[in-house]
Amino acid sequence: QVQLQESGGGSVQAGGSLRLSCAVSGYSYSKSCMGWFRQAPGKEREAVARIHRFSGGTDYANSVKGRFTISQDKLKNTLYLQMNSLNGEDTAIYYCAADGGGDWFCTKPPGEWPYWGQGTQVTVSS
Repeated sequence: QVQLQESGGGSVQAGGSLRLSCAVSGYSYSKSCMGWFRQAPGKEREAVARIHRFSGGTDYANSVKGRFTISQDKLKNTLYLQMNSLNGEDTAIYYCAADGGGDWFCTKPPGEWPYWGQGTQVTVSS
C-alpha cells in the first residue's frame, strides 16, 4: 500500500522560508513522477513543483520559479520542497503526490495522479 506523509508546514511571515518533507512508503515505480501540489481556499488544486524520479528532471509553476526547489532523497525515500521568499499567495494546503509512471515530463493534471498525502497547511502572514 502506497503511503505519502507530509510534514514541515506551519505559519511563517512573508519573506520567510519553510521546508516540506514527504515520507514515501510502499511505492515501487522508479520511472515515475512525484510532485507537490497546493490548494488555496476557493481555488483549484494546482501543481507547484514536479520531479521525475529516474531522470531528475524538474518542472515548476511560474509563480514559484526561483523561490521553490523540489528535491528527492532516494535512500531515505523522501521528497522535499524548499520554499523561500514566501508571500501571502503561497498560503494553501500543500500535498505530496506520486503518479503511476509512464510520463517522462510529469505533466499529467492533478486528477490523474493516483497517490496523495493528507496535506500540510502553509500559512504566510504579512
